[in-house]
Order: sequence, then structure tokens, then C-alpha cells
Amino acid sequence: MRLSTVLPLTSFGNVLLFLFNIILASTIVFLNVSVFVSIMINKSLRSENRFMYMLSTCLSDVCSGVSYYYAGVLDVRDSYDSPNRTYFIAPTFLGLSYMAILAAQADRYHAVSSPFKYSQRMTRNRTLLVILAYWVYAFIIVGVSNLVTMGTAKKVTSIGTFAANIVTVIIMIGLNIRLFLIAKYQLNRDPPSVEREQKKSSIYLIILVAICFLGTWLPIFLHIIVCSFTGSTCYAFKNEGTDPLRTLPRVNAVLTPMLYIRGCTSLKETLFSTVWKTCCRRRR
Repeated sequence: MRLSTVLPLTSFGNVLLFLFNIILASTIVFLNVSVFVSIMINKSLRSENRFMYMLSTCLSDVCSGVSYYYAGVLDVRDSYDSPNRTYFIAPTFLGLSYMAILAAQADRYHAVSSPFKYSQRMTRNRTLLVILAYWVYAFIIVGVSNLVTMGTAKKVTSIGTFAANIVTVIIMIGLNIRLFLIAKYQLNRDPPSVEREQKKSSIYLIILVAICFLGTWLPIFLHIIVCSFTGSTCYAFKNEGTDPLRTLPRVNAVLTPMLYIRGCTSLKETLFSTVWKTCCRRRR
């Protein structure tokens, strides 16, 4: 099968779009690999549950970035009846990032609202089990979708996506408002200390991640909900790289690791002093 760029590189606008998609995919891979390696080599980071969710998010975003070279740059349509589709694999990595951020939100809410129960319930092994569960679930759906007929796959996907979008909007907005109020109340009661500042930065980080998540995912959520009610065709673009609603979630895959680096001092120190510094020395 002969593949080419999604738009002919004969105009300045097409060249800019092509370069943007290449740079976006490369930035997603570079930042998420950097954060992933930083967490893996730092034992103190790996001991915290929230960094396990970061690892999961980074891994899914790396796979999403790599697949974007194909689904976003080349002239392909990753849809049900397309001859050059990825059999639901590329969209699944994007969905796994989405599920990882939701799970991390729920985990932080549990940790802030019930800190003593959280330390007893959510052990390291249980956290890893939760992460494994949604990875296995995602690829079970991929397997089922490829085994059933196209019409059945469309129905299953549309119903699941519609329900997930409504639940996500409610959970992300409601959960984060309540999380912010609980955290603010608890932090006001604690005396000034280093631990208090660490908790404060952790809460602000997860809320910033949620705001970026909603800002980049909400347009496509609302679009799918409207299309489900009206029965109209949701996507009429040449591929994912020309669809702004599909590009925005990929932008979130860049913003999330940047927020992790900016908001976590230990992660930033490991990244700059170990990972990037070592790579620069080897190049020299």
C-alpha cells in the first residue's frame, strides 16, 4: 500500500501543518520518554502511588506519539472501514492516557479526603493492579472490536464513548472542585512546614493537570455527545492530523509531562541532573 503525506506539500499552509504534526509527535515522545526514564531510575519516586500513574500516562502517551506519525502525518483514515486503519490500536493508546488521568484524579481525591484509610487500602501492589486492570480492559475491548462485525463494533464503541464522556465531564469537574475545597481546608489547619508546602504543590499540580485535561478533551467530548443526539457524522476531516478536535488531546500529551516536570521538584532534579545531563555527555 502506497502512503503519502496527508496534504500535498505544494503550499505554505500545508507545509506548516506537516511540520506541526511532525514536531507535535516528536515532542510527545521526547517529553514522555524523559519523564518515564526519570521516574524509573529514581527509587524514591517509584515508591509513591501517584508516580505509578505518571508512568502509566507517559507510557501510553509515548505509544500515542509514535502512532501519530502514522495516523496524523500520513494520508490515512483510522476509521472502521478504512483499508489502512490500525485496528483500534492507535486510538486505544490515547484512551489509556485518558483513563490513567482519571484514575490518578480518583487516587488523589481518595488520598486527600481519607488519608488514613488511603494508606491502608491503596498499597503499592493494589495501585499496580488498578493500572494493570485498565490496560487489560482496553485491549480486551480492542480484541472484541476486531472480532465482531463492523456494525456491532460501531454500536459498542459509540455507546461506551457516549457514556464515558458524560461520566468524565461530571467526575472531572465535580471531583476537582471538591478536591480543591477539601485540600484548602486541610492545608489551612496545618502549621507552616516543608511537608505542608509539598502537599500544597501536589494538590495544585493535579488540579492543573485536570484543567488542561478538560481544556483539551472537552471539545471532542461535547462534539461526540452532540453528534450522538443528532445522529450526524462526527468526523469529516482527511485524517487525525487535520482534525483540530483530535489534535487537542495530543497537545494534552505534551502539557501533562511539562506540568509534572514544573510541579515536582524531585522529578525535575532527576530529569535535569541525571537523564538529560547524561545524554548530553554521551553525545559529546
